[in-house]
Amino acid sequence: MSDEDESSPQHDAPDAGQNHGDRTDPQDRAGGRGPDRGADRGAHRSADRGAGRGADRGADRAGERADRDRDRPGGGERTDTPGEQPREPSVFAAADRGPLGGESDTGGAATARRAVRTWAGGGADRLTTIHGDGTVFEGNQIFALYGSDRSPHFVQGPVPPETLDHLGRVYCATSGYRRMRDRLRGHRVLVLCGEPGSGRKATALALLDELTGGKVFRLDPRHGVDEITEDALQESGGHLLELLTEDVRAESEPRPSRSGRGEHPAARRAAARLSELHLDRFGDLLRSRDAYGIVLVENGELADRLLRGRYGMYCAPPPADEVLHRHLWHRLRAESDEALSSARARAARPDVVGALGLEELRPREAARLADHLARHWRGEMTDAELLVECASFVRSQAREWFAGADRPGALPEALPALNAGAFRIAVAVFDGSAYSLAAEAAELLAWELAVTLDPEHAPGRRLFGTHAEHRPVEARAVLEDGELDLGPATVPVRAVRFQGEALAGAVLGEIWHGYHNVRGPVARWLRSLCDDPRPEVWVRASIAAGVLCSWDWIHGFRELVVPLAVTDEPVARMAAATALAEAARDPRVRPAVAAVLKDWAGSGEDALVGTALLAHGYVLAAGGVPGSLDALARVVRTREATDVDVLVPASFSAARLLASGEPAPVLRRLLQWLEDGRLNLANLVHFAVIRALSTRTTHLWGLREVPELDGHAARPLLVALLATRPDLAPELAALLRHTLTTARSGEAALEALGGLLRRAAKDPEALGHVCAFLPRLAVDRRDRDRLRGLLNELVRDRDRPLDRAAARRIWDAVTEGANR
Repeated sequence: MSDEDESSPQHDAPDAGQNHGDRTDPQDRAGGRGPDRGADRGAHRSADRGAGRGADRGADRAGERADRDRDRPGGGERTDTPGEQPREPSVFAAADRGPLGGESDTGGAATARRAVRTWAGGGADRLTTIHGDGTVFEGNQIFALYGSDRSPHFVQGPVPPETLDHLGRVYCATSGYRRMRDRLRGHRVLVLCGEPGSGRKATALALLDELTGGKVFRLDPRHGVDEITEDALQESGGHLLELLTEDVRAESEPRPSRSGRGEHPAARRAAARLSELHLDRFGDLLRSRDAYGIVLVENGELADRLLRGRYGMYCAPPPADEVLHRHLWHRLRAESDEALSSARARAARPDVVGALGLEELRPREAARLADHLARHWRGEMTDAELLVECASFVRSQAREWFAGADRPGALPEALPALNAGAFRIAVAVFDGSAYSLAAEAAELLAWELAVTLDPEHAPGRRLFGTHAEHRPVEARAVLEDGELDLGPATVPVRAVRFQGEALAGAVLGEIWHGYHNVRGPVARWLRSLCDDPRPEVWVRASIAAGVLCSWDWIHGFRELVVPLAVTDEPVARMAAATALAEAARDPRVRPAVAAVLKDWAGSGEDALVGTALLAHGYVLAAGGVPGSLDALARVVRTREATDVDVLVPASFSAARLLASGEPAPVLRRLLQWLEDGRLNLANLVHFAVIRALSTRTTHLWGLREVPELDGHAARPLLVALLATRPDLAPELAALLRHTLTTARSGEAALEALGGLLRRAAKDPEALGHVCAFLPRLAVDRRDRDRLRGLLNELVRDRDRPLDRAAARRIWDAVTEGANR
């Protein structure tokens, strides 16, 4: 029959009740597929052909496929090697099974991309000087690590006049300054709430200076408001009290000793919980002395409560640009006219902004930057030194957050600080992700930290602690509307993110390098997150674990990766593979990762072998695509051709390599494996091809950016490659045609192709790419019969018939193959 005879005269799509020219019945034209292959097949087909089916369903159909293979077109062909004897039709029942059971279990590419970008800034290098008295100097910042117990001796001292004079020249009024002044005049006492470095102290000093004419005193921060007496107050003076972080906690009773007899000898009196009663008393004392007082409180539960009362006001930081300008003007007022504009321009340079890693500087940081810029203008600092100083800003912030955060070393007094620290670490891992995920992860970490600090007492959870609208401020973070990538769909979420790209690395680096005892609870926490079945959780946790391994391989590998790799949970093993690949991003660590994967691949333990195969799908561990393909082939060649436990992860990694941005060498290697003649390698190729037909591109995310595939994330990988690399169509067609015409893989491949056609019928752009590709599959009459039989089957499906317009385009594309 000529090619012209094969074409439909009416160019209509096949239909269950319509003959086309002088063709035989579609069931007969399909090469005798069997009487049960027609209209009834739709009842047995899943909602999305070739996607998300488990191995159990495939196994149930294995016997049916074996019977059909004998009668399929090309069923008698053996295209691997002439000497093949056994046929294993059942092995391809798992061809479309993901390494975690279903393709969507790996999550979406956007989740992995955001996690990788979080740590793109990388290193956690730091230079710290610790003196014997527990004082840490970093730049011009001073941190006291050890602290001291309360002293019965109450200390107060005047603020030097030169300090107030300098403040008058550089202070930028915050919004609400007038209201603060009026409230302080009326009540005599004011509580300013905000974060350290936000300008609270400068605002308090400015207010007191204005109302008292420069007669300002600091009160002893070791004592609470309830301990202030009239003798400690100065007549007609202004008084500033900054509550220590450890005093901002709930009331607690004296703890019993472990023996159960009375109070623990080491316990000390808990600080009274600051209330409006204490502030009323403080106000009366101040009024009796014609004085004023301001109390500084950090954002948190206490601040939330006081802000709802008479005395509390939030102190918003003034604009950082205005603070920077004022401080630069003060430092460069004796220089030439161009000094100020030049320094401002230098502050806006991309390298300076990138080194700072913060979206908005706080007033204290703006003043510090102004000092660096002024020194740079005067030639006292080089460009390189300026960038180093700027990079220390985020390290100073992290140092301030965690230095002595567990004082006084007992629960529940230390619990508020532990909760705040846990939340900051959780935001570092889930930066840009859903607030609910970060908040829940923070609670789990707070529990780990608490039981490590005090193993004999369960910490519990506060039910109505700091409100979600205020809690992110503790971590210098914000809440905003965002989207969470689930793979085939995105959903709106309330996302939390740091106000600066460098904060995540600074936080994780500070706790990992600075506090060895924190490593244990953090490692246990990350391992539990890596075992979470939600990709939005385990992907984030595994990439963070990989970063920690790259910072300290000896500790991270044993504490984070090995416990995950040896489990029976596929999610944990995938997380271990992801962590290893991420650690291999560092060239100094890559040889260690490669050695581990080589040992695991030859170990004979299925869990370790599977983890090694999955790790090679990310490219990074082997240093390149060829090395990754070599590693996959070495394992597969040593296994039986029916070893599904190896074929599933190996084919998933092969498909992931196809989506890695370098598909050409992968396709060439797959074709070489077919020519090799070994059945196990040929099965690996067929598995990978079927996976490319059925798996959405977004589920094959890697740890490298492949921006050209972003617009095709929801489409099967084959369609994405056809759209972005049309020059690879001949190789893709050769591989797919070989898989379709091979008896043992043809049934599964044809079913996966049917699923791809169903998806393309709903996507006009994808349908165009598929129709341009189909003529390459319709090389001879049997090819065209196979494809037309499949198309007829899809159109006649009683439950989900294929759209007729799309079917007609596909029909014409198949017919075009006859004329090539």
